[in-house]
Parts: sequence; structure tokens; C-alpha cells
Amino acid sequence: MRPTGTHPAARPRPDGRRVAAAYAPGRRHRVRNLAQELLLFVGLAGVLGAAAWLLAGTAGLVWAVFVVVVLATLRPRVPTAWVLSLYAAQPVPRAAAPRLHELVDVLSERAQLDRRPTVFYVASPQVNAFVVGRGDESALAVTDGLLRLLDGRELAAVVAHEVSHLRHGDTAVMSLSDLVGRLAQWMSWVGLWSGLVTLPLAVSRNSLVPLLVSLVLVAVPMVVTLMQLAVSRSREYDADLDAASLTGDPEGLARALVVLEHADGRIWERILVGRSAGPDPLLLRTHPPTDERVRRLIALETDVTAQPLPTTPYRVIVIYPPATDSPRLRRTGIWW
Repeated sequence: MRPTGTHPAARPRPDGRRVAAAYAPGRRHRVRNLAQELLLFVGLAGVLGAAAWLLAGTAGLVWAVFVVVVLATLRPRVPTAWVLSLYAAQPVPRAAAPRLHELVDVLSERAQLDRRPTVFYVASPQVNAFVVGRGDESALAVTDGLLRLLDGRELAAVVAHEVSHLRHGDTAVMSLSDLVGRLAQWMSWVGLWSGLVTLPLAVSRNSLVPLLVSLVLVAVPMVVTLMQLAVSRSREYDADLDAASLTGDPEGLARALVVLEHADGRIWERILVGRSAGPDPLLLRTHPPTDERVRRLIALETDVTAQPLPTTPYRVIVIYPPATDSPRLRRTGIWW
């Protein structure tokens, strides 16, 4: 059930752009993002180093640390076009969804972005939105499922949350976190198959080293998930706060989070028959608990004073046919 309540549009509020400036990202966000990137690189070095040391001794450890140091120094940027191509995302013409573009325009102006993100559409029933890139390459992608499920108030809140990530410069660390996660999944599969292959050899030679390497690689995703959780919580809470300041409607984002939580559960129940409907283990979530985020947003109701967005219907006109296929694992290694 969605949280109920009246829209706070009737209350007099100052201009949203002035209020948004109070939440403008500064040194704290830059330091936080740098620290989170460092944490991810240190964690990656530890995981790769452990596997390399078990496999090749000191030489392997040195090479693993060297590779991570080079990556941390260069800090390669993931091309926006490449990420969007993984989801087969299509640019949305302004004429196709004028209100969606108007919404992005207003929120980008309030967030004082140098350049508004380009809007893309992903033909998937999965309910999701994400941002990628920085500056001139920034993009906002929304799925078919999101556009058809959320009402205008909820959609505005979700878009504001994503715009806040752009404003805080979060996309670099988010892309790095995703890249490390995909590398961890690949290493886990390598560890699983290598363990099956080397098991007879380990038994015949009475050596546990090959099995230890496999176990380390298989355990990598859990370690990486804990790292992602550590770097994600403060970032998501800050984006929630900033989104509430941009829209002037913290309850709208609280409603959207509840809807998204329920929709995500229904999708996974369709994919995995018999999946438990209970909550996921707290340590295995890469986002903060929805209940806690909703609680914080509701507490902001009397504190946030940004100008609300227009109360006219914000329902987006979707010109594409409904995406009816269930989300599945694509050749790119992602679900959509």
C-alpha cells in the first residue's frame, strides 16, 4: 500500500532553486566519493591479491597490487554510450514525452547542473531508473516498467533522486562499484569451474591450494557486496535528501520507494518460482533498507522548503509498445 497524505503544494514555500543551493554538493561530497573509490580499490586489491598469492605466491601478489594501483591512478571512465548500449537504450525525443523532458529541465535547473542529462528509454518491464556519465556525456535512463507504474508525483521524485546523483558527482563511484561487482561475478564463476576441474587433482596430490584459490574466488561476490553496501548507504541517503529539496515533496519519494520495493519483489517472484517473499538479508543488500529511507523522508516533511513541482498530471506519454518480456540475463551479463 502506498503511503497516503496530501500533496504539500498548498503551503507557501520559497523558490526551489534558492533552497536547492543550500544542499549544493561541496567538499564533503568530493571527499566522500574519493574515499569510497579508494575503499573499492583497496577491497579489489585485497581480493585479487589473496587469489594471486595463493595461485602464484609473492609474484602473483605483486602483480595484482600493481594492476590495481594502475587502475586507481588512471581512474578510467566508463563510456556513457557503452553503458547505454548494454541496455539497448534509445534516446527519447522531446515530442514523444514532453512532460518527462519538462520535468528533467526543471530539476536540472534547480540542481544547477551545467548541462541537463539526455533522456533515454529502456524497453524493459523492470522498474528502474539510472544515471551515467558526467557533464556533456551525462544521461538519464528510465525503463518502460517505471514509466507505466509510477504516477506523476512518484516519477518526479525518482527523477529528482537520479538528478541528485549527477549533482553530487556520484556517477564515477557508482560506475566503479558496478564494474567491480561484474568483475567479482566473473571471478566467482572462474573459481567455481576451476574448483570442479581441480578437485580430482587436489585429492590425488593431497594439496588444498587449488581448492583454497577456488573458495576465495567463489567468496568474492559476498565480499564485494559488503563493500558496495558500505559505499552506498550514505550516498543514497544524501540523494534522497537532495531529491526532497528539489521537489519540495519528501512524501512523494517515500511513496515511490514503497512502490518500487513491491514491484521489485513481484518481478523476482515471477522469475524465481517459489522465491521467499520475506525481506532480503540486511548484509546482502547494496541499497539502504526502504523502511529506513521512508522514515527519514517522512521526518523531513516539516523541514524541507523547496518549491513543489507543478501539480498538473505528470503522466508520461509512452510511444513505445509495452515491454512484456520478463527481465532476463542478457548476453551483456545484466538483467533487464
